[in-house]
Amino acid sequence: MAGHSKWSNIKRKKARLDAQRANVISKALRDVMLAAREGGGSPDTNFRLRMAIEKAREVNVSADSINRSIKRGTGELEGGHLEEITYEGYGPGGTAVLVEAATDNRNRTASEIRHIFSKHGGKLAELGAVAWIFDRRGFVALEKEGLTEEQVLEMCIEAGALDMQSEDDCYEIYTELTELEQVRSKLEAAGARVQAAELTMVPKTYVNLDGDDASKVLVLMDLLESHDDVSRVYANFDVPDDMLSENE
Repeated sequence: MAGHSKWSNIKRKKARLDAQRANVISKALRDVMLAAREGGGSPDTNFRLRMAIEKAREVNVSADSINRSIKRGTGELEGGHLEEITYEGYGPGGTAVLVEAATDNRNRTASEIRHIFSKHGGKLAELGAVAWIFDRRGFVALEKEGLTEEQVLEMCIEAGALDMQSEDDCYEIYTELTELEQVRSKLEAAGARVQAAELTMVPKTYVNLDGDDASKVLVLMDLLESHDDVSRVYANFDVPDDMLSENE
């Protein structure tokens, strides 16, 4: 999981730095709305909504804005007519890329995503072309302060997690898709402090990139994630640590 872990670390750091960007806030509210549309407006019974609300609060979205987004999702207010779409493609060096988006204009978004791929060494692919390379998993990031790797490993075994690895600023935990909420709750009950908890896509295999291809794929990832309609981007690249550091 090296490539996923390193890139997810950079994304979390970028999210903290970019928390006041208008599209970060609008994306957070869109996630709240889509979660409410899918599973109802109660965070007590809708885990996806609860996670979306937490992320919105992290970027200082007001409670009123969150509540309006929930009502748009449940149909109590107008403005919740978005279509969720996953685009599949290839990046530089044969990297597999998944792009999750939500749009009110499928044709416009597809055209813009295709343009980003083609301009930066990639191309869109047919449905199913690269999705098989990824497994959907639960993901939890734990603060490292006060916890040894051995302690966290023991917590993970007790909680029923699939995998754990230590990164520079956190412990990264992976779970079965349906076990995320349970594992997170058990880790918190054991005294761990959770930085993030979400559903993610983990590559089964990785493409090692260096030089020009590595530079191009990092630019491609940034541009895709910056697009207003894009919710999340996943890829199976692994690049040298020093190149990732330049993108922090």
